[in-house]
Amino acid sequence: MIPEMTPTTPLQTGETVRHSFHPDRGAYWRDHAWIAAGAMAVGMAALWVTGNPHVWTGAIGGLAAVAVRAFYLASDELKARWDMTETRLLGPQGRNLRLAEIARIRKLGSAVQLVTLSGDKHMLKFQADRDDTIARIERARNGGLG
Repeated sequence: MIPEMTPTTPLQTGETVRHSFHPDRGAYWRDHAWIAAGAMAVGMAALWVTGNPHVWTGAIGGLAAVAVRAFYLASDELKARWDMTETRLLGPQGRNLRLAEIARIRKLGSAVQLVTLSGDKHMLKFQADRDDTIARIERARNGGLG
């Protein structure tokens, strides 16, 4: 089964999509560059701590691991879309949350994490302008247009 990366939840009567949040290709590659830098440092540190004389190979391993993952997942991750209506956020793979149920909004890199009152967590990943994403969601939560 191939997961749907766009919202499949039907709109309710009178409900319209006010804004769609799409991932940004630049943010995707920028985030992965930071992850790769971290993986390279951790790989080198692990080899240094264990006394391996070829510490530099940790950088190659860290870079290779992140690069393979980034290239493999890019086609799916860059198709993910969230639609915001007057009352809900509809996301990939059937995600559906009411704006009134959002308890907290957090920034994580280029992503925006939404935490619901029940503790569920949802990520709008690779946003070009995460502050704008948060502002649009906040406005919609307060009854304004997204």
